[in-house]
Amino acid sequence: MTVFDPCRAFRKLAYNNALANVRLLDACLRLQPGEFEAHRTSFFPSIKMTLNHIITVDWFYVDGLEGGSLGPDAWKIEEPFDTLEALIPEQRNVDARLVALCEALTPDSLAATIRLDRGGRFQEERADDILSHLFQHQTHHRGQVHAMLAESSVRPPQLDEFIVNDDARFRGGEIAALGWSEEKLMR
Repeated sequence: MTVFDPCRAFRKLAYNNALANVRLLDACLRLQPGEFEAHRTSFFPSIKMTLNHIITVDWFYVDGLEGGSLGPDAWKIEEPFDTLEALIPEQRNVDARLVALCEALTPDSLAATIRLDRGGRFQEERADDILSHLFQHQTHHRGQVHAMLAESSVRPPQLDEFIVNDDARFRGGEIAALGWSEEKLMR
């Protein structure tokens, strides 16, 4: 009999997030000079602004889920990175923190109340609701970068080959680059 694990979906989403970021950021490294900063039609009007927004929001929520006190200092600098070369290792770092956090989840920790410092007010939310919001936020803005890449010299990468077993043949390079095993990803 298979036992339902409510934490499994969040673990898989954390891995998916890291893998999609590897693929998207690797594509962005192939942009021609000026394309990273170029004004485009999107919620944030450049790839640079959107990727900086993703990481600052990741910092805020991952820190809060870890019990930290970063709060609004996460976005104190709206665009902390001027280059992809500076942004990428920091995005990989926060992605690894999120994977570790999701690897350690239990049903009780999913239901725990997390207190987020919003600068002048505190917001209390369940951990599973914060995680759901964070994964939706990341997917939403990665999709915007994906669309902006379509207006650049770089072909947008495939970003949805990370959840099901049948897609294993497409994700091997990213899994190897992160030092993971296929078995770990699919459990």
